[in-house]
Amino acid sequence: MLAKVASAATFGIEAFPIDVEVDFAGGLPAYHLVGLPAAAVQEGRFRIRTALTNSGFPLRAARVTVNLAPADVRKNGAAFDLPIAVGTLAASGALPPESLERRLFVGELSLDGALKPVRGALPIASLAARRGIRDLVVPEVNAAEAALVDAASVRGAPNLSQVVAFLRGETELARPSPEDDVGGGRLVGSGLDFQDVRGHELAIRALEIAAAGSHNVLLVGPPGSGKTMLAQRVPTILPPLTRTEALECTTIYSVAGLLGSHALVEMRPFRAPHHTITQAGLTGGGTDVRPGEVSLAHHGVLFLDELPEFSRACLESLRQPLEDKRLTIARARRVVTYPAAFMLLAAMNPCPCGHSGDAQRSCTCSRERVARYRGRISGPVLDRFDMHLWIGVAPYRALLSAPAGEPSVAIAGRVTLARQRQRHRFRDQPRVHANAQMTPQLLRRYAPLDEECHDLLAAHSAQTGISTRGIERLIRVARTVADLRAVDRVEADDIIAAIGCRYLDVPVPADVSGDYGGREDVAHPAT
Repeated sequence: MLAKVASAATFGIEAFPIDVEVDFAGGLPAYHLVGLPAAAVQEGRFRIRTALTNSGFPLRAARVTVNLAPADVRKNGAAFDLPIAVGTLAASGALPPESLERRLFVGELSLDGALKPVRGALPIASLAARRGIRDLVVPEVNAAEAALVDAASVRGAPNLSQVVAFLRGETELARPSPEDDVGGGRLVGSGLDFQDVRGHELAIRALEIAAAGSHNVLLVGPPGSGKTMLAQRVPTILPPLTRTEALECTTIYSVAGLLGSHALVEMRPFRAPHHTITQAGLTGGGTDVRPGEVSLAHHGVLFLDELPEFSRACLESLRQPLEDKRLTIARARRVVTYPAAFMLLAAMNPCPCGHSGDAQRSCTCSRERVARYRGRISGPVLDRFDMHLWIGVAPYRALLSAPAGEPSVAIAGRVTLARQRQRHRFRDQPRVHANAQMTPQLLRRYAPLDEECHDLLAAHSAQTGISTRGIERLIRVARTVADLRAVDRVEADDIIAAIGCRYLDVPVPADVSGDYGGREDVAHPAT
């Protein structure tokens, strides 16, 4: 007897249908699994038979053939255990075939028949809703996640016995309620707050502008000056996630298998990979093309500490996502595109010893060594930072007398209002959420400049030799400064503020020729 069961798999952040066909026939006992199954799928035959026996559904000796269609697509993961199990029961006559109609099954089986969670329940639920599936049966742990798709009819099952009883009409499987609460972008309960930061008022103001427009920032300074401390507190001033943004983040974390106890990602991500990370770990990849850190930071912050210590391949691979806000990974058979609209924060020392430009300690590095160190970061990568901020070491007495910083909640209020202006401005642009994501066309439309602004930019360009991309980034930052002031047009003061933020007091010692993408006059612009 032949039985057909609907299932699904994910590739990237998209789900695609898989038809599980099970033929249960007489003859010598055998089990054949075809359709390009990976090792985890092939090993499922042992889990499935043992789970069926321990659940009270022992199989008689027969020739069982299982086909996973389409046959030319490789199948990964253990999510096919449940559909193969119910298909085997239906093919053997233990379940009515009509009970499988318009139902989709995913789930991994343990040896006692319990259902374990699977990756990608959210995109699979979206697929089920689009295909008009009557019931999506998933492990109980995945039920709340799948229920985030409003149009999907989700059933959460604790074990195989309950699924069989449901298909026989003997019991009902619970329909979970979706988690509607979006906790926002602040690190609630983390203890991090800009109120704890003293002596970095200019840097905090620049980070407020960066957060308001999702601009990329490079923090430069000696060891222990507070670069990491400042970066870790940036998420506390970011605006809350919108429902759409939360679902996008949840989809990425779902296919990566990184969802925690909550079904919905509630806070803006903050990812801080170590500098030994591989290119595949940073951008994504592997056999089944899992998302990397740049995608896990979508709608959040990617923090790269000790920037020059990252491999050249890793740093250069950031160029496409920083410009396009998405990352495309090509494989032999398919192409995967992951979203990657993140705010990049990076920190570095000014030299290998860390004390170049430090008024408190002398640098011990040679001119050539400093040049090699700074040369690890290419010009095109540096050009993608909207702001270069010098984080100096304040004297002890100055720190004692400095007032406490402004609370994060107060800064976050201004940032949220600026972002609301941007969301209203870009309401017809589904892929643009902040000023940093504006294309040149949108820049001309929403940030027109008067003659005084053009004169300032022309003078700055003649003085520093800044690239066209750099000019565009300055205008984007100026647009954000204007949003924080709640004005519609970019004015000359906004351009001046943007130039000041791009090169905020970055010192370039006279005995060192290397720099951060600019000369002495760039680090201290006359404007």
